[in-house]
Amino acid sequence: MPPNGHAILSASSSNRWLHCPPSARLGESYEDKGSDYAAEGTEAHSLCEYKLRKALGQKAKNPTKQLSWYSEEMEDCATGYAAYILEQVEAAKQTCADPVVLIEQRVDFSRWVEQGFGTADCIVIADGTLRICDYKHGLGILVSAEDNPQMKCYALGALELFDGIYDIDTVSMTIYQPRRQNISTFELSKDELYHWADGPRKF
Repeated sequence: MPPNGHAILSASSSNRWLHCPPSARLGESYEDKGSDYAAEGTEAHSLCEYKLRKALGQKAKNPTKQLSWYSEEMEDCATGYAAYILEQVEAAKQTCADPVVLIEQRVDFSRWVEQGFGTADCIVIADGTLRICDYKHGLGILVSAEDNPQMKCYALGALELFDGIYDIDTVSMTIYQPRRQNISTFELSKDELYHWADGPRKF
């Protein structure tokens, strides 16, 4: 694992290193200084996590007072995200009496990508369908779930944990991007995902 705790071949940067493998090592030479946009996104994620945990009846500390970028818009986005995940949980209950909901779950897909891991915003595990949801706070670029490599990597990591426990045949991946009024969902079979992962790609 790299010293800073970030994967060289992370899920979030998968689109870049899949299309340009040398960029993964090249990026190690540069310090990640972040940006205001990244800081705002990080804070939005922490608020989303809080809202979702509360909605699920879990103990959680309200981070609002520590958020430098907090706004009414961020509050609304996080509330909407939590409500959407609850809808997914209810859908999962149609095939599984007690689906498992994992929040900010670290997933490891190093079976396919050396040192590959990432953190999935939310995973809903049930018999039949594995659901992965990723929150995007960004306003600039519209993000699609269609054949999204980041989401596929998260799904592979989730299957590593649960494929032997639940009878999963379908993987559903959703990008939730409220500031662009964008909820993008892409589904494929578990076998199709494994075929993609085992295909002739260079990392």
